[in-house]
Amino acid sequence: MKQFFILLLTCTLITAQNSEDKFFTSNETLEAKISFTPKTLKKSIVDSVYFDTNFAFKIDNSFQDMEIGIRARGNFRRSTCYYPPIKVDFKKKQTKGTVFEGHKKMKLVLPCLKQKDKNDNILKEFIVYKLFEMVYPYHFKTRRLLLEFTDLSKKKKPVVEKLNAFLIEDDKKVAQLHNGKVFERFIPPLAMDADASVRNAMFQYMIGNTDFSTAYQHNNKLLYIDKLIIPLPYDFDMSGFINPSYAVVNETLNIANIRQRKYRGFKRDEDVFYKVRDIFIERKSDMLTLIKSFETDFDNVNEYEEAYSYIESFFDIIEDDKKFKDNVVLAARTK
Repeated sequence: MKQFFILLLTCTLITAQNSEDKFFTSNETLEAKISFTPKTLKKSIVDSVYFDTNFAFKIDNSFQDMEIGIRARGNFRRSTCYYPPIKVDFKKKQTKGTVFEGHKKMKLVLPCLKQKDKNDNILKEFIVYKLFEMVYPYHFKTRRLLLEFTDLSKKKKPVVEKLNAFLIEDDKKVAQLHNGKVFERFIPPLAMDADASVRNAMFQYMIGNTDFSTAYQHNNKLLYIDKLIIPLPYDFDMSGFINPSYAVVNETLNIANIRQRKYRGFKRDEDVFYKVRDIFIERKSDMLTLIKSFETDFDNVNEYEEAYSYIESFFDIIEDDKKFKDNVVLAARTK
């Protein structure tokens, strides 16, 4: 049921494909294996340095091996997490004839800390990416992994763990799919496309995320498509929807905890807000159905129930005219 629903969603929302997108159009969870020493990756701060390691993935009931390059990415998670988020560099000769052919870079998202909710947190972040696919055609595609991770920190006795994880396509691939380019210069938020900006900000409000900035491209890339600047969000782990133990509240925003929503978008013409609200309300049933399709994948049913009810509470706000105007339209930033 879950795979059918996601497949139907994918076919409905994706308007263009090319031969290099086959990896991400599959909705099957990919079994994979990888080994490395987390501390070694986190200590290296040179982005151009990749560490070679073996990566095995299961196709047709057997594992195929390839050599890949990996490095830690990000700042906060690199310093805070046991498992660092990873940038993967694929070698062209290694990927030829595999499901990874045509891909050069990807991001590998792992849990953060060695805690009992680590796999549920990753599952929730994966769900967030799938939810964003439902409200905008410009998005990062993802592929879920069931990852066997061998921790080489103790050479005499390596630790093997089963982790939820997922891969994210490279931003240049997203731009290529839409005949655009990655835009890397500073641009004021109000110079960005109004519709795309409000959809992004509304989505961040829905999941309770304030850890982003389109102006400074923090957890947002920018795309230049059809003469428009489009924000492309990623890294949602500090959101109220995920609610990880390591989350830190931005004290300048006057919120008590990360579960408390605060709209961080800029003021636009009111009709844009209401147009975007209608899009989200139209997608309400599909969004809740998507979350429910993952219910049995959670280790802790309470994590699922909290995630589901958190999105329900968002719709309680935007479906109420007064609450929507007070919490979104009038709360929009001017600077």
